[in-house]
Amino acid sequence: MTATKPLWTAQEMAKATRGRLQGAVQENVAGISIDTRTIASGEAFFAIKGDRLDGHDFVEAALAKGASFAVVDEASTKKFPKNAALLVVSETLQAMRDVAAAARARSNAKIVAVTGSAGKTGTKEALRLALSPSGETHASSASFNNHWGVPLSLSRLAKDAKFGVIEIGMNHAGEIAPLVKLVRPHVAIVTTIEPVHLEYFSGIEAIADAKAEIFLGLEPGGAAVLNRDNSQFARLEALAKEASVSRIVGFGSDAKSDARILEIGLQEDSSTVHAEILGEKLMFKLGAPGRHLVMNALAVLASAKLMGADLAKAALALGQLVPPPGRGRRIPLRLPGGEGLLIDESYNANPASMRAAIDVLARAAIGKQGRRIAVLGDMLELGAEAAARHAELAENLDAGKIDLVLCSGPLMHSLWEALPSARRGGYAENADALAPQVVSALRGGDVVMVKGSNASGMGRIVKSLTQKFGAPAPAEFTA
Repeated sequence: MTATKPLWTAQEMAKATRGRLQGAVQENVAGISIDTRTIASGEAFFAIKGDRLDGHDFVEAALAKGASFAVVDEASTKKFPKNAALLVVSETLQAMRDVAAAARARSNAKIVAVTGSAGKTGTKEALRLALSPSGETHASSASFNNHWGVPLSLSRLAKDAKFGVIEIGMNHAGEIAPLVKLVRPHVAIVTTIEPVHLEYFSGIEAIADAKAEIFLGLEPGGAAVLNRDNSQFARLEALAKEASVSRIVGFGSDAKSDARILEIGLQEDSSTVHAEILGEKLMFKLGAPGRHLVMNALAVLASAKLMGADLAKAALALGQLVPPPGRGRRIPLRLPGGEGLLIDESYNANPASMRAAIDVLARAAIGKQGRRIAVLGDMLELGAEAAARHAELAENLDAGKIDLVLCSGPLMHSLWEALPSARRGGYAENADALAPQVVSALRGGDVVMVKGSNASGMGRIVKSLTQKFGAPAPAEFTA
């Protein structure tokens, strides 16, 4: 059996960080970790200082779990025994950026970066799936898309990987530029621009400008892949040209799109698509439902072709797409009176993703006497438009013929007031108070979709439902 190549050596990391090694460090480094709950033996532990926790308080636990060594600030070394296995650096977050830069410098992989107001993580996972048949593919785990998540993800890029997929997020202007200059992608995808984070922006045009920072780090000869159906396409296109992007690829249903929908069949748990991708026509199945996912699949396939992957294999792989946890994962339920289905969209929410989730719920097949039920929590960071953005969802719920709506949070009260009485299923000030109402409302045949911003706590309602009604997944509920 061939031994697995180390991701790094201790000497390589010391050189990249301009740090010094001390104690009985393990020379081979299997991976990079910042979390002692998930660290594996042989990984290097970076003691990052966060808003709430200081990683230096967990160094002892990391070493006890078999970490190759811990990366610590010079100022914190006095906390540890002289023989502790350490890489001592000036500052740990900068050290992780230094390792990320070294990973990018040594790599010959084709890199794609993904940003957008919605769909970043799902698109990242679809890219991982589509590129893997053509070669070793590295993609960031979870939604590691911020000032520490991007360096962490990039530092885990193996030297021999053929493709890399990095997700980049923001909620303020100026956050993407330094991250994309670290990543230096060959392809940059902007999934969509929507009115999110309005608490921090003057309007949707300002959001587009901030997302367009992703063009500033593109490698020479790189491509920008943009949603041609989006209202901000022309603005993004102009900003890409201003940034000297050499190739701009539009995707969508617009006739001018380079990656274009020709025909689409939207099923309750999948979609079938006839598309033209950069001049090549093909049919493919997407293993998860929703028009928004079909749109992003066009961007995925266009990027795969631009990066030299096998397009036919990439399209075939998308048939195995499974929604990430909290982003459309389907969970069968054993409800009073029969089986039901939970669509878990609890990870996050903004007006665009909320509309998309409602559309998916509207297409879900219900059982005899079953109902389509939406359980919705507050969408945050919408600023002065928050009340209006919540209330206007009543139109989408009406268009989707959603039978019952339960709302959680002070902002969702605006939607509650806009609903007709027949559609009102329950309201509470927070998720914990709403959970019992949701549990008691369900019956056999129902399909329930739960969605809200992270801080609204809708994941706790999902947990309550799965604990009380959870069932092993039958084949028809695996998407």
